[in-house]
Amino acid sequence: MPLRDWPVVRQLIDGDVHGLGRSARSKATDQLTARTTQADRVVQSVCPYCAVGCGQLVHVKDGAITNIEGDPDSPISRGRLCPKGAATFQLVTGSHRQHQVLYRRPNGTTWEPIPLEQAIDMVAERVKRSRDEHWEDRNENGKLLRRTMAIAHLGGATLDNEENYLIKKLFTALGAIQIENQARI
Repeated sequence: MPLRDWPVVRQLIDGDVHGLGRSARSKATDQLTARTTQADRVVQSVCPYCAVGCGQLVHVKDGAITNIEGDPDSPISRGRLCPKGAATFQLVTGSHRQHQVLYRRPNGTTWEPIPLEQAIDMVAERVKRSRDEHWEDRNENGKLLRRTMAIAHLGGATLDNEENYLIKKLFTALGAIQIENQARI
């Protein structure tokens, strides 16, 4: 490489004292493009972390998420994200993320992978068994109760109003009366 192409020499020749102009550029930097420009499509979404509902833009290329950033059109967050929201990309693409259901048997010391369908069936069976074994149709005075005290639900702040509404309906239909949301606590 000729001496005049060295960044320090270019910096001196151009009078670029802080090294922010042409002296800081190279062929590699000239070829760089943002991940967002290569997306096939951009999908509007909502941050999954809390109940604020900050808007996000999810950039997708070939069916894979390539970038997540704040949505400037969101009336709630106006393109801004907190540190957790800004890290959503790592949440969905991180190598630490589990892609299978893990189950630990009673008194077990290790986790084993099981199929999702098996896990859903196990949860449904346990909810039904618990409800059936602890159902209170009437109290000792004959007053109609139609409830179970063996099932409770504590919702999370990441759920929106519609999801909380549906969960409330589901657990009420199951006869649970102990239904609360962590966002209120």
